[in-house]
Amino acid sequence: MSRMVGTVSRGIRAPIIREGDDLVKIVTDSVLEAARQEGYEVRDRDVVAMTEAIVARAQGNYATVDDIAQDVREKLGGGTIGVVFPILSRNRFAICLRGIAKGAKKVVLQLSYPSDEVGNHLVDLDLVDEKGVNPYTDVLTLEHFRELFGHILHPFTGIDYIDYYAQLIRESGAEVEIIFANDPRAVLKYADHVLTCDIHTRARSKRLLKAAGAAVVCGLDDILNAPVNGSGCNEKYGLLGSNKSTEDKVKLFPRDCQKLVEDIQDSLFKATGRHVEVMVYGDGAFKDPVGKIWELADPVVSPAYTAGLEGTPNELKLKYLADNDFAALSGEALREAIKSEISKKDGSLTGKMAAQGTTPRRLTDLIGSLCDLTSGSGDKGTPIIHIQGYFDNYTAE
Repeated sequence: MSRMVGTVSRGIRAPIIREGDDLVKIVTDSVLEAARQEGYEVRDRDVVAMTEAIVARAQGNYATVDDIAQDVREKLGGGTIGVVFPILSRNRFAICLRGIAKGAKKVVLQLSYPSDEVGNHLVDLDLVDEKGVNPYTDVLTLEHFRELFGHILHPFTGIDYIDYYAQLIRESGAEVEIIFANDPRAVLKYADHVLTCDIHTRARSKRLLKAAGAAVVCGLDDILNAPVNGSGCNEKYGLLGSNKSTEDKVKLFPRDCQKLVEDIQDSLFKATGRHVEVMVYGDGAFKDPVGKIWELADPVVSPAYTAGLEGTPNELKLKYLADNDFAALSGEALREAIKSEISKKDGSLTGKMAAQGTTPRRLTDLIGSLCDLTSGSGDKGTPIIHIQGYFDNYTAE
């Protein structure tokens, strides 16, 4: 009988990771022990993934609020700083904001509206329409925003992020002024030294600000892109991808992890004789229909992966074949016709009708999202994911 199970994603429990731990050994041993306990075998083209958090923890890639403050002060002058387009997150941005504020005398905080870059809403878009506000052009002061919309709490966290961020800035010793606008250049009326905190649109924001005459423009990727007082850093992403460790420390996005995934791949091959793909994953990329957040607060889903995970899916849409090419067939004849069509597909189905409706995203983004959903972000204790059958299709036996 043909194999009935396709893709399986397993969360693998692991020890609590500390700085200096040998992740090659821990990941290999954890995967092999899970397979032994559950009675399955490691197979060729399995995917083993580990969350970026345990990689950064093993690397000891941390920085303090004071480290952030010093770098901000040195790069942006320590006076009035425009802080543009931060995301609304206690975990992702609040500790960074403490450091930024400690490195300035005044922070002009420019929030995008009705939502931040990753979908956290300050105000419902329907209410924006009702009030006759054009978010593409209108710049609102804090007073005007409150007159229009009042105090709105985030639906899941119960936080008024406007008040929360203002309080953090004041507690860190800086003055604060808040405006709401979706053009980064709006901040230049208030400050010409600007730290743009957006993630995926940062290159555009920097370009617009520089062209508009800003004296100094940095992004979060320019802060802690080198060690400060012996701190951790990330040469490529700086503070992007960081999250809260303690009330005065952040864990940075992992650095230099390409060798790690290749070493784990080699270790698993030596132990099993199987060629397994390996990746590091952070946030997935998917949108919540209620809270509106689309999750991806990391600069990339996967900062490192083995070569077999390069590219995009190359798949046929089974329902298209069933409803079009083989509409007259059913049962075993339909099954065999579709299997035959799959076996004949060429190296690229781009632009072909039989591939329409398949997900046009990179493999690492799709698999990373699956991993993130499997491991969760709380107390499951499964920072390693073992995926089997992801590259199978209907012909696999």
